[in-house]
Parts: sequence; C-alpha cells; structure tokens
Amino acid sequence: MSDHDKYVSPLSERYASKEMQYIFSPDMKFKTWRRLWIALAETEKELGLGITQEQIDELKAHADEINYDVAKAREKEVRHDVMSHVYAYGVQCPGAKGIIHLGATSCYVGDNTDVIIMTEALKLVRRKVLNVLAELAKFADAHKDQPTLAFTHFQPAQPTTVGKRAALWMMELKLDLDDLDYLIGSMRLLGSKGTTGTQASFLELFDGDHERCRRLDQQIAEKMGFEGCYPVSGQTYSRKVDSRVLGVLAGIAQSAHKFSNDIRLLQHLKEVEEPFEKHQIGSSAMAYKRNPMRSERIASLANYVMSDMMNPMLVASTQWFERTLDDSANKRLSIPEGFLAVDGILDLYLNVVDGLVVYPKVIEKHLMAELPFMATENIMMDAVKAGGDRQELHERIRQLSMEAGKNVKENGGENNLLELIAADSAFGLSLEELKKAMEPSRYVGRAPEQVEEFLNEVIRPVLEANKEVLGMTAEISV
Repeated sequence: MSDHDKYVSPLSERYASKEMQYIFSPDMKFKTWRRLWIALAETEKELGLGITQEQIDELKAHADEINYDVAKAREKEVRHDVMSHVYAYGVQCPGAKGIIHLGATSCYVGDNTDVIIMTEALKLVRRKVLNVLAELAKFADAHKDQPTLAFTHFQPAQPTTVGKRAALWMMELKLDLDDLDYLIGSMRLLGSKGTTGTQASFLELFDGDHERCRRLDQQIAEKMGFEGCYPVSGQTYSRKVDSRVLGVLAGIAQSAHKFSNDIRLLQHLKEVEEPFEKHQIGSSAMAYKRNPMRSERIASLANYVMSDMMNPMLVASTQWFERTLDDSANKRLSIPEGFLAVDGILDLYLNVVDGLVVYPKVIEKHLMAELPFMATENIMMDAVKAGGDRQELHERIRQLSMEAGKNVKENGGENNLLELIAADSAFGLSLEELKKAMEPSRYVGRAPEQVEEFLNEVIRPVLEANKEVLGMTAEISV
C-alpha cells in the first residue's frame, strides 16, 4: 500500500497545527495511559498495598517506550485495546506486570486520558484565542478613528469606525475566552471508580477502608495535575462533559464565522481585503480575481464544528444507566476532529487579521456617497438656527431625499442631495456651508472612545495577564 491509495483526513493534512495533532496522537494517548498506570500504582503503594518501589521504577523506566508492535499483535488475539497495552507494558516490565492496572477498568485509562487530552487541547485553543485577540487589538487601535459606513440589514446606516467594527469581533471572542476559562477550571478526572462507579474493587483491595478509596481518587488527580475527580460517576465520566467541550468549540466557530462573513462582504466592497500572496492564484479561469479564500475556509470549517456539536449531545442523551459503548466510535471522531477544525480556524483567523489590508480612499468614497442622507438632521438644525421653519424644512428634506435617491437608483447618477438643498431657498444654506456639515467624524458618535475604553478596560488587562502565551505563529497551509 502506497501513501496515496488510502483516505487521509484533511484536518490533519491541511488545517490543524502540529501541536494539536500531537495532542490527539497515539503517542500522547498511550504515554498518558502509562502515566495513569504509574500514578495508580504509586498511590496504591502510598495507601498500603504491597507494591514495591522497584516495580514502580520499572514502570517509569519504560513509560515513553510504547511497543506498538507487541500491543497490535496482542489486540488481534484478544480484541481489547486496553488489555493489549497492559500486556505490552508487562512484556517490558516483567517485575511489575502483575500490578499494572490493579483494581481498574478500561475506563480508568480511557476516560481519564480523554479528560487529560481535552484539557490540554482546550489550553492550546485558549492560547490561540488570546493571540487572535492580541492581533485584533492592534488592528482596532490602529483604525479606531477611521470613519466607515456602517450597515444594518446590509443597508447603509449611521457611520461607525473600522476599529469599532473590529471591537465587535473581539467582544465575541472575549465571551468565548470566558467560556474557555470556566470550562478549563471545571475539568476533573474520572478517577478510579470501578465497573459501575461504586469503587467496589478498590474497597475490596483496601479491606473496606472508605477513606483510602476517597484518597485514591484525590491523590491520582493531583499526580495528573487536576484539582480532583468528578464526585459522582458511573463507569465513565458523564458524557455531558463532552457536550460542554464541543459547545465551547462551537461558540468559537460561531465567532470566527461571523468575522469571516464580514471580511468577505468588505472584500466585495473593496474596503478591506484578507492577505493575498504574490504568486497566489484567485481563479483558474479569471486571472484578475482575488477571492477571500481564507475567510471562506474559516466559514467552511466553522460550519463543520457547529454541526459537530450535535454528536456529543446525542451520545450524552442516550447513555444507558451506568454506561453503554455506543459512545466509543462517535467520540473517536467528534472530539478530536472538532478540536482539529477549531485549531485550523484559529490559525486562519490569526493569519487573516495579521495581514488585513484597509483601503481608506474606497471607505471614504462609499461613506461620502451616503453621508448626505445621514447628515440631513444636522443640516435641518443649521437651517432652523438660520431662521427656517422646522416642520417645513422636514418636509422639504423628505422630498429632496427622495429626488436624490431616484437620481442614484434610477438614473445611475451621483448623490446630488446637497446640490438640491443648496438650490432650495427654504434652507438658506450655500453648497460650501452644506459641505462643511459632511465631516465624517461628526457622525461616528463615541466609536473611537468606545474602542479605547474597551481595549484599556477589558482586552489589555487580559493580554497582560497572559503575556507568556502570546506571540505564537500560525502553522497553516494556505
């Protein structure tokens, strides 16, 4: 079999980083199994079982030397992955083979490893969200004063600034970061709960000593870097945990999708463009095209993650009593691939923000074409101060706006509202006086100040508190 005649996941080949791929790799999984078996043996020894230090030292000596060939051959015979790896570990550690996995079920290594892997993956996702926020903060700060046409219903609306729009993207990611922090802080191990969660096998090992059973869970958790274990479970940790994890990932996907949609629309308007490399080809047929393919890829992967959220929900809702095994195949797909996809999304997000190109002259042109309509309230007030009648002026503005709109839409002409108002004696304002009312900064409200306040009060403190994880570069194929 060659390298080209079997299916290869695009998530690993095209989108996800090496870091995220390692977290879900066989090496990470099976080395974690062995760390858990060592933690179990150490704790059982500490709690009085007849396990020797020599046995533990032997286990530690081979912790990272996974003999995959032995485990694979054994699994063909016994059709059980955990017991195959117990056997393979025992081949390397003959003096300790009798105490490997003592009192435990398959879920001791399987479920605890799943929690450990998901927690590590969540930490990597958190790091990438922070890096995207840091780049967006630079962009928002640089463009906080740049007036731009805002849209409601994708119809021209009161102006905002380019930086304020970026702050909207940041606000959604900040909510995702809050969810990540809460979730990571609440992750716990399954511990050593036995076949139905009652710890019956351990109660037998510890001669009916309930306190040692309690300490077993806590000490294993601490050895593996966790505060503790879920206080109640069946044979497995509640599959609701997987739903919570995918829920947070889907939230990040939603935020990224919204950002990517905005960039695609802005690129259509030629106001903002994602990076486009020197030799990049936009279309095989139309050489002039500059398609927003990075943003489109973000949207595509985000759709996948949002739909993937349903998988753990279905699994969690249909678990029977203390456990069933219809979760296994689904978890092997939905959890890793959800993380790999979000990892790719965040690398793309970082890449796009880092290379965004803003075209101020196009932005100004679009804004000035619509601003006369939005300035009519100010123009009317200026005319009233010059002695005009407010009610009469309101009706005249309405009629002239419709006439100017007709010139734009039906005749394909320029917005001539200012010229029409200048020619109307009811206003008593010259064209030059009217043009003075067209200063865009008059119409952006507190947008620049809102950006600065948001950055200073919310984003910069978070970035400062997490400065050790900033500066990561994106590893992506574009």
